[in-house]
Amino acid sequence: MRKIHSDIIRDTVEKLCIEANYRLPHDVRYAIESCRDCEDCAAAKGILDDIIRNYEIADSENMPICQDTGMACVFLEIGQDVHIVGEALYDAVNEGVRRGYDKGYLRKSVVADPVLRGNTGDNTPAMIYTEIVPGENIKITVGPKGFGSENMSAIRMFKPSAGLQGIKDFIIETVENAGPNPCPPMVVGVGIGGTFDKAALLAKKALMREIGTSNPNPFYAELEKEMLAKINTLGIGPQGFGGKTTAIGLNIETLPTHIAGMPCAININCHVTRHKTEVI
Repeated sequence: MRKIHSDIIRDTVEKLCIEANYRLPHDVRYAIESCRDCEDCAAAKGILDDIIRNYEIADSENMPICQDTGMACVFLEIGQDVHIVGEALYDAVNEGVRRGYDKGYLRKSVVADPVLRGNTGDNTPAMIYTEIVPGENIKITVGPKGFGSENMSAIRMFKPSAGLQGIKDFIIETVENAGPNPCPPMVVGVGIGGTFDKAALLAKKALMREIGTSNPNPFYAELEKEMLAKINTLGIGPQGFGGKTTAIGLNIETLPTHIAGMPCAININCHVTRHKTEVI
């Protein structure tokens, strides 16, 4: 049994909040730059040039890539041989978010009540997801989620009779309805299976997967390629100005489900698909 003090968790979350908001992951950068090289549309090229210039300035000047520094989504893969000592786990995570958003001069975007509103002033509480895995480490991933893209997400409880075509049509419909609102080029996370809540979580976790990697199942790997290609024929383009680059990635994650259902959730992210991971 390995002991990990909550202070380490707190400090790691603090650091990841800042890093994720300041520096775009290399896979996302590569995808954007590759699409820039393939664009024919002058407006699309200009927008992608601005996007590239923006994240380069954020990196060199240590400042947020986007003014919407998101709601902190924190994924914890906790080894079953870990014993956390010190303060409560969720308290440590939230304190890390609180410190990170203060130290990093990141916008506080969380309200205390969904209807009555009222800003909490420190971007807490974080949305925390825990998973128990083998081992004696904790893998922490912080993915700040802006709501320009989050608001464009959708879930549908299909019956099995909808088939694969129902899922394909739903993906295209959701992206078309989103249009320029999620600040394309977007990344599309798709969760299929499980239950109502699990499908949504799968879709969000899909956004944390490296762009360019494939689902291990060849059937879904091929579906990822097919749907990404179809999305990029829609003509929405960077920031909605047209072009071939509506999405830079589409990741699918799946789970077994009930015989009577086929849940499908789509979580959309903007071109600032931020996430940072550390293992402690």
